[in-house]
Amino acid sequence: MNAADFATYDDDTEALRQRLRDPDAAVRRIAVLDLIDVAGDEHAPLLVAALADTSPAVRLEAARALEAFESPASVAGIVPLLRDEDLEVREAAAHALSELKHPESAQLLLPHARDEHPFVLVSILRGLRELRVAASFDPALDALAHSDPLVRREAVAVLGYLKDNRAIAALMHLAAKDREAEVRRAATGALGFSQGIQALPALLAALRDAAWQVREEAATTLGKLKPASALEPLIAALDDPYWQVRLRAARSLGRLRDRAAVEPLLVTLTHEISNLRKEAALALGEIGDAAALPALQRAEQDADPEVRKSVRLALEQIRAAA
Repeated sequence: MNAADFATYDDDTEALRQRLRDPDAAVRRIAVLDLIDVAGDEHAPLLVAALADTSPAVRLEAARALEAFESPASVAGIVPLLRDEDLEVREAAAHALSELKHPESAQLLLPHARDEHPFVLVSILRGLRELRVAASFDPALDALAHSDPLVRREAVAVLGYLKDNRAIAALMHLAAKDREAEVRRAATGALGFSQGIQALPALLAALRDAAWQVREEAATTLGKLKPASALEPLIAALDDPYWQVRLRAARSLGRLRDRAAVEPLLVTLTHEISNLRKEAALALGEIGDAAALPALQRAEQDADPEVRKSVRLALEQIRAAA
């Protein structure tokens, strides 16, 4: 950039700065939008300053723009907007915090991780979840007892991302006892990081939960952990009233690779729901038992092309294993 370019650049920046101080909020809003088009890191302070504008429309655009400029100043400026009088501004601020990538930003969120306002607390926990810093463990653990189910769910997510074994007992309790199905579902999924048998009773109990979403999550999580004792409960789940649970059970039985699941999966291979037939075929391929070959060969004529594709893959796996 030569001297003339620098002069033009400085003039343009000064013009934007003047427009950001214009008495007309509409002019200031357009200035923020124009700033987004040219902004580099050196322009971030102008956007941060716009977060304190008297117009909610200006604050909204500034909050949206600062998602791309993660810095201590921008994070510190966005956090107060979680209490903004304007709903759109609050939601934009929450979204911006959920997009944080740098662990250093956690230090600016942690002081608010026990905020009394549920919306603020949910937003802070959501930001901390992705940052995965050890210091978020204690506030997240405390938040499991919050009266708001959205707070409890986000706290569960933070603990699940941290994969700290100290949280297992508390997550087991929520998976079994929380009054909200969505919190039980989240806690059941979060137990997927536990590699021991400590969480197994809670997961097997979740496979019998009154809410199908919890049962679905339990079937999925058991497939990740692959405990041998989950075989019979997962086979039983192939008869669940909800096909979503049956699908996850079939997938997890494939991961267990126990031949005892072949006969029940062969029944599922003829189910009227094509997604279940597809998962049954894939699971049979994972197990690799040649006893499934005749049924799979018949299924090569299935009306659904996705099922036929899965059947071919399963046949290849079984023949390769033989």
